[in-house]
Amino acid sequence: MKYLLLILVLGLLCFVLGWRRGSARPTQNKSSPRPSQTQAADMVACAWCGVHVPVGEAVHGRLGLFCSDAHRVRKEGQTP
Repeated sequence: MKYLLLILVLGLLCFVLGWRRGSARPTQNKSSPRPSQTQAADMVACAWCGVHVPVGEAVHGRLGLFCSDAHRVRKEGQTP
């Protein structure tokens, strides 16, 4: 029984010290983006299937933007 009480007291002590240490951290400036956040990319829909892809990854064709060259070929009726 005394070991159980000792474990509970040590657990409570670790919890309190961990909580106090966490609250002492400096706060980040909320106006600056966090490194883990990524910038949103402009998205466009594929003219064949409607899947949205980033503009930089889209395949340009005569009839619009496509998610892949295969869909561009299907829509435009060309052979690769």
